[in-house]
Amino acid sequence: MTRTTRRTSRTPLLESEPSTSAPPDAETDIVNSQEDLCPACSVSLPRRLKDEDSESWVRCDSCKTWYHWRCVGEDGQLETIDKWFCTPCRAADARRVITTKPPTRKSARNRPVRDYVNLHSGADSSDDRKWSQLLESKTLTQDSFQRMRGSELTQEWLHNDPTAMMEPVIIDEPHGLGMTMPPCTLTVAEIAATLGPETPLEVIDVGTQSSLAGWTLGKWSSYYSTEPSSREKIRNVISLEISGTKLGEHVSPPRLVRDIDWVEKFWPSNKKGNNHPYPKVQLYCLMSVAGAWTDWHIDFAGSSVYYHILRGSKTFLFIRPTTANLASYERWSGSEIQSHTWLGDMVDEVIKVNLREGNTMIIPTGWIHAVYTPQDALVFGGNFLHSYNAALQLKVREIEIATHVPKKFRFPLFSRLCWYVGEKFLRDLRAKEVFTPRELDSIEALSEFLVSEVRAMERGPESIRRDLRDQVPTDKVKDAPALARELRWRVRLAEGYTSDGDHSDREEPAARYVGRKRRREGGLPPTSPEARGDARFRNFQPKVWEALEEENEEGVRHLTVQPTQDIGSFAESWNDWNDEPQVEVGRRRHVIVKMRRTDNGFERQRIERVVETWSWDNTETVC
Repeated sequence: MTRTTRRTSRTPLLESEPSTSAPPDAETDIVNSQEDLCPACSVSLPRRLKDEDSESWVRCDSCKTWYHWRCVGEDGQLETIDKWFCTPCRAADARRVITTKPPTRKSARNRPVRDYVNLHSGADSSDDRKWSQLLESKTLTQDSFQRMRGSELTQEWLHNDPTAMMEPVIIDEPHGLGMTMPPCTLTVAEIAATLGPETPLEVIDVGTQSSLAGWTLGKWSSYYSTEPSSREKIRNVISLEISGTKLGEHVSPPRLVRDIDWVEKFWPSNKKGNNHPYPKVQLYCLMSVAGAWTDWHIDFAGSSVYYHILRGSKTFLFIRPTTANLASYERWSGSEIQSHTWLGDMVDEVIKVNLREGNTMIIPTGWIHAVYTPQDALVFGGNFLHSYNAALQLKVREIEIATHVPKKFRFPLFSRLCWYVGEKFLRDLRAKEVFTPRELDSIEALSEFLVSEVRAMERGPESIRRDLRDQVPTDKVKDAPALARELRWRVRLAEGYTSDGDHSDREEPAARYVGRKRRREGGLPPTSPEARGDARFRNFQPKVWEALEEENEEGVRHLTVQPTQDIGSFAESWNDWNDEPQVEVGRRRHVIVKMRRTDNGFERQRIERVVETWSWDNTETVC
């Protein structure tokens, strides 16, 4: 649910027409501006001026339509609402239920932060080994993820392997990745000298998982070089972005990452650097000391990650991004239970991966993970969005909004990037470029997101409209509504839909399976209509016909026509019968009439089929 408060335009009542239902001195106005109306408004609804300086709006979580809270709230408190659905959406689906946030528990006394490490493993919170003790106390599954050579990570792999970028991939040696990294002898002191010791730095207190103020690279270098036994507390650095720096010149992502990264492919090169803001998330330097712990999280907007261990080691814990696991993560993230509940106890499985010096790992979209550092480590990595699982990327973004993740910790300029991507894909679809099935699915998900952005621009309150319009890159996108809707139409056409609004008419063109692996048993693609057991509909059960009538008619006539005559002339005289017996013409007529009820009445279909058989001396020609 999204809510906002804004100022409303007003037109005062004429003094010569006082309201008869309010005291003479009551200040009222009439809602006569389309901008101020919601679907539940009454056009002549009087309102008090003093209450209208700020108007509260609420958006339906299903249809994304905005309503006045005073029109639909039934005297409830907007601040207590978690999920909200409008009346039509609730009527259409009984599963859509308005939910409220759990009540905030308050106490007059100060309480220490609850530590689930102590609750679950009995470790002393002052013990440097508390995180390792926690891991030892939990049931973890050793990974069976694919190990690959760097040269095998190509776009052909992405196109031909349906499981590519669906699970983490580990590359033991960096050779063949097309990746550039500094020498493994690089030290934190050298990093501080290169970037400047006075460079501000965001440092994490591992015990509280919160940011610390006042740190610089010089101060961090001194801390990092301290003997582990002399470190007062465990600190961590995971967000030092180095794009455009001297250090960044020595780091480049793997070739595959550069080939599919949305920022690299679609963000205009003349809009990077030179004081032009752009998503700087491609080059990070992570510096962790032994015992550091990064709690459960999903990288912003579900972005994928490349992660190279330059020195030291890391232990990753992974949770698959299934629907149930993502729901558990959403319930856990940002809530009161986060401080005392181990997320691994709320999911089906936790998978453990150990990485050592020289290893590189690709973390795909949406995987929930936590990271433990067994020994001091220096890591280089980066985030990237791509066109092979955009639906899950957008799902994670919805989770971030639902759990109120601050904008500071979300993918920067996400909507603007999506507009750039959509504009390029629209040009490609117009040019009849061929896409793999996964790419088409991602483009469709992207188009639905852009259409939802357009609807908010058209129907939302002015404050929301202004913010969304500012995110549209006018250097590339001249008409955002037209672009979003044309993109959706063209990608559905490419996927085999016969119309923009009816997914039940989807066909499965052969081009959809270009690049898929051949099935061993020679069967049909798993998403084909025949494999689904339904030749016309997918994820939809149509209403049955309530009435069905059939009519059959047969007859034989004779015409005088020479068999050498041009067959095209027969079509022109389809019903010109002649009494002279030269050729025998058989005629069959079949009529089907079907009827069924609809929401507004009924639907009637009449299908007529006529077949004529022309015969000369035991020879038949069917027209």
